[in-house]
Amino acid sequence: MKKRILTGGIILVMISGHAQKPLQPYGALPSEAQLKWHEMEMYCIVHYGSATYTDKEWGYGDENPALINPGKFDAQQIVSAAKAGGFKGIIVVAKHHDGLCLWPTETTDYSIKKSPWKNGKGDIVKEYQKACEKLGMKMGIYCSPWDRNSPLYGTSAYIDMYRKQLQELYSRYGNLFTSWHDGANGGDGYYGNARETRKIDRATYYDWPATWAITRKIQPEAVIFGDVGPDIRWVGNEEGYAGETCWATYEPQAPEEGKKPSNGFTKYELGIEGTRNGKYWMPAECDVSLRPGWFYHAREDSKVKTPAELLDLYYKSVGRGANLDLGLSPNPKGQLDPEDVSSLQQFGRLLKQTFAVNLAEGAVLQAGNIRGNNLSQYGPQHLLDQNRYSYWATDDEVTTPQLTVTLPAEKTFNVIRLRENIKLGQRIEAFEVEAFLNGIWKRIASATSIGPNRLIRLPERITTDQIRLIITQSPVAIALSDFGLYNEPVMMAKPLIRRSPEGKITLSSADAGSTIYYTLDGTTPTLKSLKYDQPFSQPDYGIVKAISVNNGQQSETAVLRFGPVKSGWEIISPEDTDTAHPSAYAIDDNPETFWQSPLSTNSSPSEIIMDLKKQLSLKGFVYLPRQDGKSDGTASHYRIETSTDGTQWQPVTEGEFSNIKANPVEQQILFKQPVPARFIRFTAERLISGNSCTVAELGVIQ
Repeated sequence: MKKRILTGGIILVMISGHAQKPLQPYGALPSEAQLKWHEMEMYCIVHYGSATYTDKEWGYGDENPALINPGKFDAQQIVSAAKAGGFKGIIVVAKHHDGLCLWPTETTDYSIKKSPWKNGKGDIVKEYQKACEKLGMKMGIYCSPWDRNSPLYGTSAYIDMYRKQLQELYSRYGNLFTSWHDGANGGDGYYGNARETRKIDRATYYDWPATWAITRKIQPEAVIFGDVGPDIRWVGNEEGYAGETCWATYEPQAPEEGKKPSNGFTKYELGIEGTRNGKYWMPAECDVSLRPGWFYHAREDSKVKTPAELLDLYYKSVGRGANLDLGLSPNPKGQLDPEDVSSLQQFGRLLKQTFAVNLAEGAVLQAGNIRGNNLSQYGPQHLLDQNRYSYWATDDEVTTPQLTVTLPAEKTFNVIRLRENIKLGQRIEAFEVEAFLNGIWKRIASATSIGPNRLIRLPERITTDQIRLIITQSPVAIALSDFGLYNEPVMMAKPLIRRSPEGKITLSSADAGSTIYYTLDGTTPTLKSLKYDQPFSQPDYGIVKAISVNNGQQSETAVLRFGPVKSGWEIISPEDTDTAHPSAYAIDDNPETFWQSPLSTNSSPSEIIMDLKKQLSLKGFVYLPRQDGKSDGTASHYRIETSTDGTQWQPVTEGEFSNIKANPVEQQILFKQPVPARFIRFTAERLISGNSCTVAELGVIQ
């Protein structure tokens, strides 16, 4: 029997079911701290330290603390920019791998006390705490487990020091929402001038359960992030996205993990997807930087992610049940650059505009089943009440119900939002959404995991007055808490800028009928700028900025910085053995291709020699690792030599590409002084994995 009821301005149509006992939880469940973490959805992690001044991603540990002297440090400017972007908190990097402590610690002299900033009396962590409290933002702290400065690293004495650092940080800076740890453990370092490689057994060295106990005691409301939990897991990439299927539960798989929470063992494919019916509630965090690198580099000023790019990441992280952790990089003055602030502000406005109005409000909801006929407790009206934990539930035997949503009038939308009441576990495994179009029901979307949040961004906007949700797979009765339809502002795609090896530049737009305007002097294009009509050539080094315009709509600005024309260059060694990945791909100005060196049967390093065909004065070298999502063959350590005649070689520099596996962005190596050269030999001293080197692109800096 059907009942038609008007309540709260919403007409509900229900089909009678049988009396049922209260819905029982299913599987692993979140703690109160994890629930609050889910509700945050987004926060930022702030990287500032010696690497801000040395143009590196990881400090070696021998940097002078006197480098830290920000003339205009402004924690409130940084925190307020994050808040404007819709982020709910920040994580302060109190100590990175270089070991330099940004608070006045009692554990080591390698700290802010040796900085001239505020005459050694400053405390950067305290400045962030004050800013967060003033602006109503939450704060977390990251203190690197790896310390490339400490002579104690690798011994039990370092663990004592590290734990004392955590105790200081967790007891001096108010309530924290997270205690953040990463998996970088051991390797090359200064280590009190030992300048050596130290390796540790990451499964046992830190005794993570005992170390985590410090957080549990001092900050019981904080979630603990580690590669494999215990509360929050790393998603397995630094590109800011979770899997299309992303379970909030997880179960470690590697034998060395002991199938329990740990740190430093993330299996990428498991981190990104989670484990269905995993033993632990251990949702994913998606970390990505607003710039290509985590620390500030002036060369990346034109590479700040745009508001549209941030929105896309939001759908692929928060919209898949994970949280988004966005990296912010204050400059040497101690502030975010204006471009970074502007992008955050515009992204925040874009989010508000998109989710300001749920177009499903006022709809007639027809549920195929309501648990125990208990409308007030389990009816579908709870899907529209903006409460994440009130829910529509079905009888135990009804695991594939349908819900029909009839809107008051036709609405146009391109975003669908669903949420489960995760206090009862993650229950639904698959679903479809249909729209009534031209007199028939047509499927417009399907997906798997829902959990705390599922956002589906449709490929095109839909206009209809009827929507049907079909749960196609669930092992138990459902507990759905939210249904929403949203229409994001119309955004044009920015132009695509391509440059051929011969130096010819082509601009194209995905929007038919649009006009492209561009500049060559670094300024932002306007309708008065150059109008693109055909490909053009540019001399060595420059910058192209372009916008698309159509019917009063304007895209975000596309940017391409370019170096010397490579058409005359030649790879003279080694000889090609892989026709699918020839050496010419290393200098073809196409990041989608890559060269692969001949297979090595021993541990000898791989090398490639370029002939620039003329002698140049070089200030640096550029290496772009393969961009296909794989890391086999990527160089982690390098050596660069130059020659004017191809016979006599001069060593120029050697070092590491810090964090290149997790963040495979362009690596720029600046020489200490200009070097005259026609030939360059790039040697991959160590590879992340595999036995042949790969290179997407090589270049030089003049």
